[in-house]
Amino acid sequence: MTAKKTAKQTTKQTFEETIKRLEEIVGALERGDVPLDKALNLYEEGIQLSRTCSENLKAAELRIKTLSKDIKGQFELKDLQEE
Repeated sequence: MTAKKTAKQTTKQTFEETIKRLEEIVGALERGDVPLDKALNLYEEGIQLSRTCSENLKAAELRIKTLSKDIKGQFELKDLQEE
């Protein structure tokens, strides 16, 4: 049996892995069959994962390219930050 990864582990998870773990935590908390101590630990982990996802989304947003026209009417790709 493999151990579940936690937000405190040093291995970097992908955004999708982080979301999947967050979904697992939400499911466990929604079922309501988790002892209080474990529920609190899961909640804390979920908050950390949520913050990680938010930071990842902000970083991705900065990398988004947007299509715009230059002065000559030609389309060019610009970083979102250049707008």
